[in-house]
Amino acid sequence: MRKNYYLLILILFTAFNTHAQKTVEAKGYPVIINQDTLFKFYAGQGLFEPAERAGIVTKRIEALVNRIDFNPDSLTLKNDTSVSVISYNSQIILAVNNKDASFSELNRPQLAASYLLILKKKLGNYFTNNSTQQVVINILEALAVVILLIALIWALNRGSRWVKLKVLKAWENRMDKLAKQGAPVVYAKRLLPLVTSLLRIARFILIIILVYLALPVLFFIFPSSKPIAAQLLSYVIDPFKSIVLAIFHYIPNLLTIAVIYIVTRYIVKLVKFIANEIAQGAITINGFYAEWAMPTYNIIRVLLFAFMFVVIFPYLPGSDSKIFQGVTVFLGVLFSLGSSSAISNMVSGIVLTYMRPYKIGDRIKVGDVMGDVVEKNLLVTRLRTIKNEDITIPNATILSGHTTNYTTVAKTMGLILNTTITIGYDVPWQTVHNLLISAAEATEGILTEQKPFVLQTGLNDFNVAYQLNAYTALSNQMAGIYSGLHQNIQDKFNEAGVEIMSPNYFSLRDGNHVQIPENYIPEGYKKPGFKVDGE
Repeated sequence: MRKNYYLLILILFTAFNTHAQKTVEAKGYPVIINQDTLFKFYAGQGLFEPAERAGIVTKRIEALVNRIDFNPDSLTLKNDTSVSVISYNSQIILAVNNKDASFSELNRPQLAASYLLILKKKLGNYFTNNSTQQVVINILEALAVVILLIALIWALNRGSRWVKLKVLKAWENRMDKLAKQGAPVVYAKRLLPLVTSLLRIARFILIIILVYLALPVLFFIFPSSKPIAAQLLSYVIDPFKSIVLAIFHYIPNLLTIAVIYIVTRYIVKLVKFIANEIAQGAITINGFYAEWAMPTYNIIRVLLFAFMFVVIFPYLPGSDSKIFQGVTVFLGVLFSLGSSSAISNMVSGIVLTYMRPYKIGDRIKVGDVMGDVVEKNLLVTRLRTIKNEDITIPNATILSGHTTNYTTVAKTMGLILNTTITIGYDVPWQTVHNLLISAAEATEGILTEQKPFVLQTGLNDFNVAYQLNAYTALSNQMAGIYSGLHQNIQDKFNEAGVEIMSPNYFSLRDGNHVQIPENYIPEGYKKPGFKVDGE
């Protein structure tokens, strides 16, 4: 008895698996009316295979709906012991057998009843949609849509003309105001054709949008063209739907990016606050100069934002695509190849910042260029000469050469200005020293607390070279101080009757006029004659 029980379970399990396998492997052949699938046949009927059976039933239904007197309510169902028959006024349309029910969760009468319900509903709609009255209604609706479209295009054209006139009037008023103010209006006149062209393009785009939106409405009116309407709408709705879904799915990544950005932003603000405090002297760090504060902040800010971008990069849309990665690598290569000199200047700018060879406002000399520092950044340094010439020098050039700073110790130790004159051997050197020092002391801008001094730098063939050295704290006024110093030297020496001779000037004292201005020559002076020794 137990063996028979196990055998029965095995038979049922095998039959169930066979039925499930057939259900999975079975191929259904649809009955399609007016591009609409009514149902499918998985089993044959009599001598007909499923495909042949579906084709015969399709032809019967098509012939049925083409009848003028067709009435879906005349479809009837009759259930026998082995088959269920759906007929129309004694004309058999299709039959449902037990094999059909094996491919469904319904029994044969229930499956046949569902087929009858589908036929009444679908064929009734088809008949209604294809009736003469419905066709006339559809045509009238289509005409209404076309008329509405034409009316909208007409209104759009009128509206565009009104907008164009308003724009032209406003443009003319604007040009009149510019002309009254003396401003050139040629550029505004050149822009006017561009503005009108943009308005024309906008009107054309709006007309295309109206026509495109009207087409699905027209196609949806007629049942046979409804799939075309759905397809046209899908061209607009599907991309929009994809965009909305992509944005919705991207919200977690967007929140992550926002958190990373906000945290980085507040860290940058904290660093900026500390840098400002150091720059203003509120916070002091041994070995860290106040002028380093803002450049260091700028460097840290760049590094923080670069690190933020590296962290954010995996969360960017499309960052994992090969195209995005390829474009990123390509841009990186272009940047590397095209910015080698810029990177060199940036590195030099960083080095110069922490070397502190000069700062804004210092009077410096780089090569043959002398001027005040008006700007310095990571790439270049700009000098303004005494002639108000702004000269831009790359930082790499400054770092590779030598730089003279005239301002570094001018406020503390004083900048020494020096100038050299040559005086003949007939004038005592003590007299020359006193005259030079008195000229320096009389010059505006020369420090009085630090006494000027004179160095004799050469004993030449015909004269002695005297170098005057004087202290000043006004390094940015070197040119004016030098000019005043030279004027005072001339005045002091002329007052003392001492000639200032150039090294290449040879003076025959006998018989020659003294080399000083006339207003310094004493009254009654006569040019001496030549003395000739008769021996």
